[in-house]
Amino acid sequence: MAMTLLLGGAASGKSRTASALAAADGRGVTFLATAEALDEEMAARIERHRLERPSDWTVIEEPLALLVAVELASASDVVIVDCLTLWVTNLLSDGSAGDDDVLARAAAAARACAVRSAPTIVVSNEVGAGIVPMHPLARRYRDLLGRVNAIFAEEASTVALMVAGRAVVLSRPMTTLAEGPM
Repeated sequence: MAMTLLLGGAASGKSRTASALAAADGRGVTFLATAEALDEEMAARIERHRLERPSDWTVIEEPLALLVAVELASASDVVIVDCLTLWVTNLLSDGSAGDDDVLARAAAAARACAVRSAPTIVVSNEVGAGIVPMHPLARRYRDLLGRVNAIFAEEASTVALMVAGRAVVLSRPMTTLAEGPM
């Protein structure tokens, strides 16, 4: 059917917008959470998000096997994937996936999201607009997440950049300068 990708900075309204879009659709909702409570601050953040979600939503907590989680979701539910940012972090932290493997997993998960019969809303941070990180792992992460976001954007019917709680819908990629924005 349709996949929407919501990109943006931290606390830009991505998750809130994804939840509002899903709730407005009128179908059941499956929320795919990729976060892990590895410290007290993250545990509190996860709990705050849990309390904000409607209690009738199905929640699948899966930090690594995103494709499996997408496939487990009810075909008739709107699916929210929140978020690719933490998913890529988890894959890198796990240490079992090289960059090519992460990109292959992203391509498979993006395709599965795009071909679902009900809408899918995917959330991810845009982390490449800042300074070049000094640490090699931080540069690797920034570049890898940018590539993962591009893979999902290629499969998405709508891509929006969230800025201060507002969605700026992005155009399709230009293939020549003469084309201009599409």
